[in-house]
Amino acid sequence: MKQRPFKQVDVFTQLPYRGNPLAVVLDGTGLGTGEMQHFTHWTNLSEATFLLPPTHPEADYRVRIFCPGRELPFAGHPTLGSCHAWLEAGGTPKGEHVVQECGIGLVKIRRDPSTGSGQAGERLAFAAPPLRKSGPLAEPDVALIARGLGVPRDAILHHAWCDNGPNWRGVMLGSAEQVLALKPDGAVLAGLDIGVVGPARKVGVVAPQEGDVAFEVRAFFQGNNGLAEDPVTGSLNAALAQWLIGAGLAPDRYVAAQGTALARAGRVHVERRGEEIWVGGASVTCVAGTVLL
Repeated sequence: MKQRPFKQVDVFTQLPYRGNPLAVVLDGTGLGTGEMQHFTHWTNLSEATFLLPPTHPEADYRVRIFCPGRELPFAGHPTLGSCHAWLEAGGTPKGEHVVQECGIGLVKIRRDPSTGSGQAGERLAFAAPPLRKSGPLAEPDVALIARGLGVPRDAILHHAWCDNGPNWRGVMLGSAEQVLALKPDGAVLAGLDIGVVGPARKVGVVAPQEGDVAFEVRAFFQGNNGLAEDPVTGSLNAALAQWLIGAGLAPDRYVAAQGTALARAGRVHVERRGEEIWVGGASVTCVAGTVLL
């Protein structure tokens, strides 16, 4: 064991302790899978990441992403938080974008110069990876989700697979108010990863101002002690964007709020550029030091 550089980063927020926290071990060399998983459990956070030298010639670094109980091939807030920590520690990308190597392959990350390069709260964005599964959910699944969310079946206006690594099932309700009022039943939704989205305004009716929230998002998944809610979820928002923009249910550029029900202030910035959808947000380092591993 040795002391390794460590940061705890709050992601998808410019306000410390109002986003989604992430533990980042900046030197994961020599650590086994079991050690990484054990440390992830110890942090009591939704995810921890471990940075390693890349194995792909185009990558700037490699990351392994863990949540309680398993390793993830990709996750959004760990991608942005890890990149923020890597840049803050002096990392320099080889090209125009930072290129992260992870379980699903290479992920491009863009720095937004308008937010101030290198400053706390700098906005980063990742190019949404391809969906592994898309298209509408099976009707029995939709009925089960409605029952688990405590809403009538006809309250779910649209639905789709949103699987880009995490096995998200996405459903859309009629309003942000309906999304925030949900009181899901963990017994009914056991084993399912559910993303719920609702419009905060009539999209397309009123031209949005910069920073206006277009959608409210909530994410439910199986935690260590039953159903858990994630404060802000990059992978889900990426998949939701691919679904909603592709189906004409959302504009090419919007901001989603997440974490409101948990007294957080997550903001996810979505933008389609050509064939790519970029998902971004600010990050703030809250803890910096070393960790014994």
